[in-house]
Amino acid sequence: MARLDELRLMAKVARLYYERGLRQTDIADQLDLSQATISRLLKRAQQEEIVRISVSAPLGAYTQLEDALETAFGLKEAIVVDCVSNGDLILPDIGSAAAYYLETTLKQDEVIGISSWSSALLATVDAMRPLPRPIGAQVIQILGGVGNPAAEHHAVHLVRRLAVLVQGEAVFLPAPGIAGSAKTQRVYLQDQYVRQTTAQFETVTLALVGIGSVEPSGLLATSGNVFSPQELDTLREQGAVGDICLRFYDANGTPIQTSLNDRVIGMELEQLRQRRRCVGIAGGKRKLPAIRGALKGHLINVLITDLVTAQSLLAPPSELDGDTSDDHGPLSRQSGVKPT
Repeated sequence: MARLDELRLMAKVARLYYERGLRQTDIADQLDLSQATISRLLKRAQQEEIVRISVSAPLGAYTQLEDALETAFGLKEAIVVDCVSNGDLILPDIGSAAAYYLETTLKQDEVIGISSWSSALLATVDAMRPLPRPIGAQVIQILGGVGNPAAEHHAVHLVRRLAVLVQGEAVFLPAPGIAGSAKTQRVYLQDQYVRQTTAQFETVTLALVGIGSVEPSGLLATSGNVFSPQELDTLREQGAVGDICLRFYDANGTPIQTSLNDRVIGMELEQLRQRRRCVGIAGGKRKLPAIRGALKGHLINVLITDLVTAQSLLAPPSELDGDTSDDHGPLSRQSGVKPT
């Protein structure tokens, strides 16, 4: 997969340079790479015959579709992964692409914020290779990870493992994602160590988040950091389609303001929106409304997702009416931009 990821990046750089006429410095700034890396990738693109008379992306790379997503939703970058499976089985492929994105774009002194209770983020961290040298990074937990002891190790693993991979410092948030009451949340926020971590949220330069639907995932459900069925019904009645860091929003990405917000211990949506890079890693039909809402609300500015989800995000609503299939195969043949 790393080979395909590198070919995909070569194709994207070549398209920006040869077809869109961007300067190497502009491409480096847009993709968070150095100009030297851009120059090297352009040379490699010629060696791989990606660049001939026109840009010829390798099988499995969807640069035109990525372009369309970036234009439609004002994204800094979109990465579309050609997954052969469906449902949760797409996570290893999306995670591998996200890991490659991190390995190639992390900068010196990067402050990385990472959410808890996300299977997509687990897949990303598990697929990532150690950086060859320290970059002075910090890894900050931006959503409480204390919960069911049987599941809590997932949240700790995310932060600690990523910190090891980037040879950086891990900063934990020793609190649950959802407190039992607003009063309990205020008590947690007064704790010295919780306060020290939340004070560093504003320093985050790169936020890594999963995108959840209103119905909690299996991992989140076992963590104990979930609202009751009645509370979730209330959120649905108010138009909630998804959440990031357990902060819910509607189909336009507008935050849902309820008293439930006063129980969450983690970064707020407006804080995420202000990060230089907020990377949403998610895919699958179940997540489609939540991903679309996050894009419309500009809650993320980098999206890493699967091919079918990417095509669905750009398809007219009428094309999706009546589609109840969760099979990635047929839909991928129906619509969307073909690989270039």
